[in-house]
Amino acid sequence: MAECIECGSYTKFNGGLCYKCYKDQNSSGRSFNEVIEDESKGLSDRDFNYRYSMIKGRIAETLIQELFLSLGYNVFRYGMENTIPGIMELLKGVRSDVAQEIRRMPDFVIQDPRSKSVYFIEVKFRASGAYKASDLPKNYPYENAYIILVSKKHIKCITVSELNGGQEISPTSKNYLGNRKEFDLDKDVIIDFCAFAVQFFEKV
Repeated sequence: MAECIECGSYTKFNGGLCYKCYKDQNSSGRSFNEVIEDESKGLSDRDFNYRYSMIKGRIAETLIQELFLSLGYNVFRYGMENTIPGIMELLKGVRSDVAQEIRRMPDFVIQDPRSKSVYFIEVKFRASGAYKASDLPKNYPYENAYIILVSKKHIKCITVSELNGGQEISPTSKNYLGNRKEFDLDKDVIIDFCAFAVQFFEKV
């Protein structure tokens, strides 16, 4: 049985805190941004927000990568930073057509080893739990890509063609990742990864 590293009582995750200890450690009443304003003078607001958003996105990507790996999928990082290391820094503020094409590359290519089917996966984090066609980059070229949306409570999925057809992800929509017949995923595993998302993004 997993135990809290602080008090020893039951917790769902090894090496983690129980709910009470987690709340006690995070009950200062100050927001993350307030703490940063008090203690850091290093980053400009714009650079801070850029880095903060990037970290949230990377956490969401890692969650989805590990989810598919745990279910036996082959997962390949495909996005611009993986194909052309260091390119993100070079493209900051660059608005050319080539730069836009590089930015639009999906995050992953995944393969189902049973059927040998291959899919483009784009991972997004939205605290609101909402995603619609207008959130896609303009003229997004990957019509056959799947958008997997990680929020504070759910992991949902929609295709780019469905978005362009008028469908969207909302906090109340039922387009859960576990309902995608293409992937045939174990819903209990997805529930476990939703719990990870809650733990990582609760204060975001």
